[in-house]
Amino acid sequence: MKLLLKWLLSAASLMFVAYLYPGVQVTSLSAALVAALVIGLFNAVLRPILVVLTLPVTVVTLGLFLFVINAFMFWAAAEVLQGFQVHGFGAALIGSLIYSALGMVIDSALRGLFPQQ
Repeated sequence: MKLLLKWLLSAASLMFVAYLYPGVQVTSLSAALVAALVIGLFNAVLRPILVVLTLPVTVVTLGLFLFVINAFMFWAAAEVLQGFQVHGFGAALIGSLIYSALGMVIDSALRGLFPQQ
């Protein structure tokens, strides 16, 4: 139940990002649902590999390169999908920052609704 709710809220937050920032476009709720799923899969599979491969750059930049990796995941999902568009790397960076901030709020709210046992 928690996973389903997180997926729905992530799709809603993706639509909110598109509403808030004109560099990101989502055409429908179904496109947002698929995009939230693809972003989640990319973050679960590709992101750890990229973090390990770019570890020296991440250390030198004091972790700021992780923002670039997040933006790349956001942009890559938009390139793969129809109905979800990101206009340039700057839009991907800003969109991923807003999406990540909303994701932290969602995680915090879900921790309150579904306490660990």
